[in-house]
Amino acid sequence: MLKYVITVAISLCLGIGLGGWLWPSSPAHTEADAAMETVTYRCPMHPTVISDHAGSCPVCGMDMVPDRVETRQNTTGSERRIAYWHAPMDPSFISSKPGKSPMGMDLLPVYEEELSSRATVQIDPVMVQNIGVKTAIVERRPLSRTVRTVGRVDYDETRMTDVNTKVTGWVEELFVDYTGQAVKKGEPLLEIYSPELVAAQEEYLTSLDYRRRFETGTPEGVAVGARDLLSASLQRLRYWDISDAQIEELSATRRLNRTMTVHSPQEGIVVHKAVLDGQHIGQGQHLYRIAELSRVWIYADIYEYELPWVKEGQQAEVRLSYLPGKTFTGTVTYVYPFLDPKTRTVKVRMSFPNPLLELKPEMYADVSIQSPVSQDAVVVPAVAVIHSGERNVVVVSLGDGRFQPREIEIGVQANGSYQVLSGLRAGERVVTSAQFLIDSESNLRAAVSAMTSAGEHDNH
Repeated sequence: MLKYVITVAISLCLGIGLGGWLWPSSPAHTEADAAMETVTYRCPMHPTVISDHAGSCPVCGMDMVPDRVETRQNTTGSERRIAYWHAPMDPSFISSKPGKSPMGMDLLPVYEEELSSRATVQIDPVMVQNIGVKTAIVERRPLSRTVRTVGRVDYDETRMTDVNTKVTGWVEELFVDYTGQAVKKGEPLLEIYSPELVAAQEEYLTSLDYRRRFETGTPEGVAVGARDLLSASLQRLRYWDISDAQIEELSATRRLNRTMTVHSPQEGIVVHKAVLDGQHIGQGQHLYRIAELSRVWIYADIYEYELPWVKEGQQAEVRLSYLPGKTFTGTVTYVYPFLDPKTRTVKVRMSFPNPLLELKPEMYADVSIQSPVSQDAVVVPAVAVIHSGERNVVVVSLGDGRFQPREIEIGVQANGSYQVLSGLRAGERVVTSAQFLIDSESNLRAAVSAMTSAGEHDNH
């Protein structure tokens, strides 16, 4: 019995040992459904360059950086799909299956989730800082366009008066005798001796005596004739610009005035003088021009393409070279209805208050006209937009080092910003510097993806 037990034990040990030699046991973590995790390394400047070990980028020589942990499944149905294979030293060389590049290097895989219609680019945050990537937030705010031009200060034509007389005579005394002199309304300008005026005064006094004599106790027809004669002589004096106060003084004193005093019709500055002391003047001859300068006009020339942004009633600002830092505010009052054929510009008139007389006629001024575009516009900085001829693209920052170029439709450019009609939402963040590098990398991915898709279609 003892021998039988010993024989069975020896046989069992031999069986276990032979089984272990013929069928070695596998580790528990190598089952068919188990996943193997490996670290992927990627070039910061060329995100399509991927490696399973640390080293230098074969394109630019920069150190590869850990990208993420990849999970590879042994089961074919659960593996990530490879879009194509490319050469490490020449990303434009692609293949639909693994192999060697023309330089003899192993081809690297590019997975489908790494591609999109506009490929999303992944950049290490350290590299984002190194290449100077800056971003700005897409805003929703009122948008206005500023039209800038050069203007010329001129007189307000509605505040100017020419002074002349309706009688012929000689200048007896000149009270305002130089250009630029300030005058007040009603201030005497000069005295004129006119024989015609003396005769008209005598006729008035005679008519006045005649009416008083036949006012009572005479037939009605005679009295009416006396009144008509007085009225005619009075009207003649008024036609010659004799004031009612002067006529009342003549009636009261019954003393003929040898000269007539010409008074200023308004307050202002004498901007032109055409009379001298003792000069003989004729009817209607120009003597003075007086301008009131508390408000002036400024004329500016606007190019045709800027005309849609200039309208009457808009606010305008001017700055003068001799008054740096000071801004004058006025209003666009008139846009002329014709174009200058030589300069292809339209003249615009603006009105500005000038209480301190700092805006002097014939001065040049820098003009800015504010034109509101929209009170609620989606706005992006102009430097963020990449113009590629037919398309306008911005690079949107998705966070965590991910960037996506996106085509947008733009409207008006105003004050360093573009109005966005479609393609962006307020609150998104766009790249304002180094976006050309990011967009070129994304374009390369999109082109390679399109080539691969075309190749697979041809193979089918």
